[in-house]
Amino acid sequence: MLSINEKLIQEFSLKPFQVENAIKLIDEGNTIPFIARYRKEATGQMSDEQLRDMFDRLTYLRNLEKRKEEVIRLIDEQGKLTEELQAEIEKAETMTEVEDLYRPYKQKKRTRATIAKEKGLEPLALLIFAQEDKTPLEELAKEYINEEKGVATVEDALQGASDIIAEMISDEAEYRKKIRSIIYKMGIIVTKAAKDEKSVYDMYYEYSEPVNKIPSHRILAINRGEKEEFLKVKIDGTDEEIISYLNKQVIVENSPREDFLKAAVEDSYKRLIKPSVENEVRNDLTEKADEQAIKVFGQNAKKLLLQPPLKDLVVMGFDPAYRTGCKIAVISETGKLLDTTTVYPTEPQNDVEGAKKKLLELIDKFKVNMISIGNGTASRESEMFVADMIKEVKHPIYYAIVSEAGASVYSASKLATEEYPDINVSLRGAISIARRLQDPLAELVKIDPKSIGVGQYQHDVNQVRLEESLGGVVEDAVNSVGVDLNIATPSLLKYVSGISKTVANNIVKYRDENGKIKNRKELLKVSKLGPAAYTQCAGFLRITDGDNPLDNTSVHPESYEATTKLLEKLGFKVADLKTNLAEIKEKLATLNTKEMSNELEIGEPTLIDIIKELQKPGRDPRDEMPKPILRSDVLKFEDLKEGMVLTGTVRNVIDFGAFVDIGVKHDGLVHISELSDKYIKNPMDVVSVGDIVKVRVIKVDMEKMKVSLSMKNVE
Repeated sequence: MLSINEKLIQEFSLKPFQVENAIKLIDEGNTIPFIARYRKEATGQMSDEQLRDMFDRLTYLRNLEKRKEEVIRLIDEQGKLTEELQAEIEKAETMTEVEDLYRPYKQKKRTRATIAKEKGLEPLALLIFAQEDKTPLEELAKEYINEEKGVATVEDALQGASDIIAEMISDEAEYRKKIRSIIYKMGIIVTKAAKDEKSVYDMYYEYSEPVNKIPSHRILAINRGEKEEFLKVKIDGTDEEIISYLNKQVIVENSPREDFLKAAVEDSYKRLIKPSVENEVRNDLTEKADEQAIKVFGQNAKKLLLQPPLKDLVVMGFDPAYRTGCKIAVISETGKLLDTTTVYPTEPQNDVEGAKKKLLELIDKFKVNMISIGNGTASRESEMFVADMIKEVKHPIYYAIVSEAGASVYSASKLATEEYPDINVSLRGAISIARRLQDPLAELVKIDPKSIGVGQYQHDVNQVRLEESLGGVVEDAVNSVGVDLNIATPSLLKYVSGISKTVANNIVKYRDENGKIKNRKELLKVSKLGPAAYTQCAGFLRITDGDNPLDNTSVHPESYEATTKLLEKLGFKVADLKTNLAEIKEKLATLNTKEMSNELEIGEPTLIDIIKELQKPGRDPRDEMPKPILRSDVLKFEDLKEGMVLTGTVRNVIDFGAFVDIGVKHDGLVHISELSDKYIKNPMDVVSVGDIVKVRVIKVDMEKMKVSLSMKNVE
């Protein structure tokens, strides 16, 4: 029997040292970003994603072992534990198998079988089940008639015996395991309309698909339709096979009790096993669909969080609306709020001239370079207004459409109230929309990840699991970019490795009281930030223009000595990073990393990371990502024609394709079959959120305002 470590080695194709060291580091309290970035030698360069997947599996396996111990103890307390049963439990691979084995010993509510046992009918049931005694059933049953116990007739006795046998069959772990495998292999999920009413679930009103082929997004759609009482769902296609299997297991050849046991088998299956096992199978399908949806959501969210910032631009946030007016916020290059207003260029006021006059004044006054328009209600009309207005601006200015998902959630949040206590709730959304272009990561961490608009059924999946997964995604994104210690907000700092919400607030408080933090060591003066937390967080925090140029890199302070020696061997000092960077880069490019890592007595992966940082001190990994599409003119839905080739931004990737913003109000869908000339299983193999792609229009549905796109053979 494999140990937990051996299972992880096998399942993840890892070496023993990788698993042992990763588990040790996690158990010591190190965070995943820290281990992935600064303990590469120990883990054999496992990525943050690999570490999180392994940690999830480690948690499951540890919980499984804990449950096995508990079940063995509970059965032993009943005096019913045998060596064979203990061995069966110990070799179980899943929680389901453990629960199957525990089932016969579990304290049950009063069932038909327990009532029959109370009436003294268990010996009769066991006699019939053994199939050795050939005495006619009626004669056997007569001995168990007992009116005081409620067994008045032979029929009462046989019915009670049948109930006990049905439960015995239902409780057999081996049978349930086999039945599940038959359902997975041969089962058909069948859905029908629960009411005569049109809905988004129309396609499922008369639908069927094999259990082993149904994709996760359809599982979640069907579950939602059933929950909203539009659908009735069942699993068909296996009854005959399962009953035949059970008969073979239960009934011996030439059994004198064949007819009686066949009836008991059918009763056991239809009344006890089928509802229970089908429920287990559907729960299992849902769990797997949840995991897939959470994984897709996490990958999309990470890409969205890592969108490149548009730096050094004055941005006007434009939150579109009709009756209540479009909310405007102007943000400086450093993210400071400069001004706010409300204009009414849309229905019902249609004050286009008044709105234009007011906004042109703001654009001229603050030298606005970019307008960030939210993509919600009235976005279409607002875009047309902005495209027309900017023709009158004398300096270069562009606009971009950004997702406003979660902006209203942020506006009304406690955090927004703390950040802008004197600003009206409705105007805070415009601030968020502007800042999403300037620094998507810093802005989006303020919003519940479920609300950022890149998921698939995120409100239907296991919410605890989703929170855990998305917390990890945000943590990985923040730490992969790094955080400027002197301008970061508590909402961003709390995601840095080793920093709690309390410590994040203490850092900002310390900064407010003492001015700019000049070096990383100064962090040790911050309340409740001890040496362990410092080790975890230091490498992810940046200080621009501080005492030490290395503080503006992701080189960890524990490697400063080795880095200083490296520079000395090349004929430089750390201070030269500010003045002789070109020469340093030149010499670093010709370095033999294997030899140098031996000389410096550090691991080669760590040395390679140090070299990358010295070549680009203060680099932002997001700068290498494709920039948002900047527009100066508008495309109307009515302008779309089949065959048109357009450039768009991938807004969301789901199991069945990708949604692409092509500059009209509604994102177009590139179905998975239109993503590539080659067969692909997963859209994420081809596209990611934020990708700039060329697409061809293949179908326009004016009535439903839907557009179908293709990425195949696009010149």
